[in-house]
Amino acid sequence: MVCMVPSPALAANGSAAAAAEKLRGRVIGTAESVDYRSFARSTTVNTREMAFDGDMSTYFASWERSYTWAGLDLGEPHVITRVGWSPRNDGQGPQRVVLGVFEGANREDFTDALPLYVITEQGVIGQMAYADVACSRGFRYVRYVGPADARCNVAELEFYGVPGAGCDSLLWQLTNLPTVSIHTQDGIVPYDKEHDIAATVAIVADGGATLLCDAATVRERGNGSRTFPKRPYRIKFDRKQRVLSAPAKAKKWTLINNYGDKTLMRNLLAFELSRIMQMPYTPFGTAVDVLLNGEYKGCYQLCDQVQVHKHRVDVEEMTPADTDGEALTGGYLVEVDAYAGEEPSWFRSSYGNPVTIKSPSADSITAVQAEYIEDCFDAMERDWPAYLDMNTFLRHFLVGELSGNTDTYWSLFMYKRRGCDTLFTGPVWDFDLAFENDNRTYPVCAKSDWVYRSGGSYAGNMRSFVDRIVVRDAGAQAQMRYIWGQAREGELTEGHLLACIDSLERLLEQSQRLNFMRWPILNTKVHQNPRLYGSYAAEVENVRHYVRERLPWMDARIGYTYVDGVAATAAAGSSVPLMIYNLHGLPVGTDAAVLRPGVYVRGGRKMLVH
Repeated sequence: MVCMVPSPALAANGSAAAAAEKLRGRVIGTAESVDYRSFARSTTVNTREMAFDGDMSTYFASWERSYTWAGLDLGEPHVITRVGWSPRNDGQGPQRVVLGVFEGANREDFTDALPLYVITEQGVIGQMAYADVACSRGFRYVRYVGPADARCNVAELEFYGVPGAGCDSLLWQLTNLPTVSIHTQDGIVPYDKEHDIAATVAIVADGGATLLCDAATVRERGNGSRTFPKRPYRIKFDRKQRVLSAPAKAKKWTLINNYGDKTLMRNLLAFELSRIMQMPYTPFGTAVDVLLNGEYKGCYQLCDQVQVHKHRVDVEEMTPADTDGEALTGGYLVEVDAYAGEEPSWFRSSYGNPVTIKSPSADSITAVQAEYIEDCFDAMERDWPAYLDMNTFLRHFLVGELSGNTDTYWSLFMYKRRGCDTLFTGPVWDFDLAFENDNRTYPVCAKSDWVYRSGGSYAGNMRSFVDRIVVRDAGAQAQMRYIWGQAREGELTEGHLLACIDSLERLLEQSQRLNFMRWPILNTKVHQNPRLYGSYAAEVENVRHYVRERLPWMDARIGYTYVDGVAATAAAGSSVPLMIYNLHGLPVGTDAAVLRPGVYVRGGRKMLVH
């Protein structure tokens, strides 16, 4: 709850502070301020102390534009019950408090800080605004962190509370989504993919009832996504953690930025397609709100790191000693990667495809292991029927084409198990350009050919490699029809996918509002956006429209007839069992009692198995 109270009323009796008292303490915060008269650094003009002097005509303005703050050392922990603020008295003051964040901590460097409140509305000059705080933990140190690019710029700050250490029974989340709060050592902002910055990562979830907080490192991640102002990150906990509802207990996790995906859901929707298509491993992913050093960064997706792990890519983890015999044969994780040349461990295949070796890692792989996996990859390209697992390759292909993902063969993960000559494909990854979000292929369903052949991007010579399988091989085409038919007789329906989109839209409603306050791009083309839809709801509707068109397009392209809600009785009275077929013509047995629910054909007639 936020309320507006004129400053004199508060000065008179403190009635806006409810039952708790206004807290006082030693002023702390960013030391350097800006003297606007000469536009110079200062420690005497517009200082942090002016945010606590009770005078609406003065203000704190920091020299640096972002990650700056003002707060109090209360001397002992207090449970904070209410915060107050008033904007600087100038033309930009009211909007410069929007997305300002209040935090509490028990370390003076705020590395253990937790959020207390985020401002979502403009302030009113000359008035205090107040918000109740729902956080049961007590904090000695409290602060207000100004929003990005605002120089903090605040006239007055107030904190209210009661003495006590409190408890962790109720913590505060920004929205209904889990809140991921990262605080780095010395406030260093991650700046590249190579340098790990020491940090503490806190994840508040379940409406504030659960907290995961531990030491970690954080750095940037990704390739093209790193060029956006909203940066992606990789978290590596010091100890293995089971994060939220993820199957894996692991150290490494990713924060996907989704800058060009204005629905904020395309990766999650693609993961659902992966599950429906029965890929052996579908990455864990969930939407979260992210804070970095107290600054709100936006709505992200917290996902698995694609790595060798029992609950991720489940192959043997190799050591440098695995250099001969069966031990040398696996496991390996590689990525056909257009950016492979920028990685420390990679090769170019004999077919001209750039391949990054992900596992064993660059700092542990031996020359013998690197040579072995390169030879295996080359053998697979020369003789794919013998060395490529068609089941995973075709399922991965279908997820990419159904979603209209232009990056399917720009980045493609593959793996090899110990004692097995076969290379498997997966997991699916990187769908920010999918579901009608790429001007190079828009509109996808107006094309008569596959996306990867109609403007989609690909690394090296992957287009011609995929052609050999899905375009020129009749056996692969028949297997693809079978896999597609299985999925269409299951959850791969318009109704299921639209319900999934509806559910994600509801889940993201609160968070997307904050995200597009932080990144006001709904009316700006970013990345490869083909069109402007003007609102979050319209962006999501574009995905719904695409799904409605794409399913029948895929049916026609594959040569599959989808029948929904057709019932018929099976032929009876014959002493010879009749073969039962799927609707795409493949035999599935003679006993309807053992079949899963769906539509089948027996004796030339359709039948519905319940």
